[in-house]
Amino acid sequence: MKLFKLFSMSALLFGAVAVSNAQEDASNRDSMSPSFGVKGGVNFATLSGSDIDSPDSRTSFHVGVLAEFPLAEIFSIQAEALYSGQGFKFNFAGTDGDKAEYQLDYINVPVLAKVYIVKGLSIEAGPQFSFLVNEEFDANPNSDSGDIQLDGAKSFEFGVAAGLTFQTEIGLFATGRYNMGLTEIYDNVDAKNSVFQLGVGYKF
Repeated sequence: MKLFKLFSMSALLFGAVAVSNAQEDASNRDSMSPSFGVKGGVNFATLSGSDIDSPDSRTSFHVGVLAEFPLAEIFSIQAEALYSGQGFKFNFAGTDGDKAEYQLDYINVPVLAKVYIVKGLSIEAGPQFSFLVNEEFDANPNSDSGDIQLDGAKSFEFGVAAGLTFQTEIGLFATGRYNMGLTEIYDNVDAKNSVFQLGVGYKF
């Protein structure tokens, strides 16, 4: 019985300390100090424009880091640096049971104004600066063969990004975002990136 009481008191003490630390962490996250984090998720990418005939979306991924700088209780600026797989899929006679992929991979740097509607839920929007790191035609996306490096797309794209984020008190968050290119990918061709992203992350 004494051992049970000792165990119970220890558990209660441990629980009190854990709750206290959790409240302190939440309080720190609610302060005006900057926060930093990591994120990643899935991309559903395609191209839009009058010179593009409704290609299928390419499913890829994004991953990177972020920093949020509070300016007021419900308003902050968030900057990110993300590796983002983009492009599109299309029918091609040389494929082996799957559609070919035109792969455009970027380092995206969105700078977003972020407004908290209610606690934990925010909307964000702002400009995005994209730097091309890979342009490739892949005739067989499901195998290691069929890759052809290309060099026709512009090395820089300017666009906009907007979305929603829900963040828990322990720093985990989920986000949905749409990215739209405003500048043409190629010279004298009306074709722009169009990407829908779903992601998760953690803020420290």
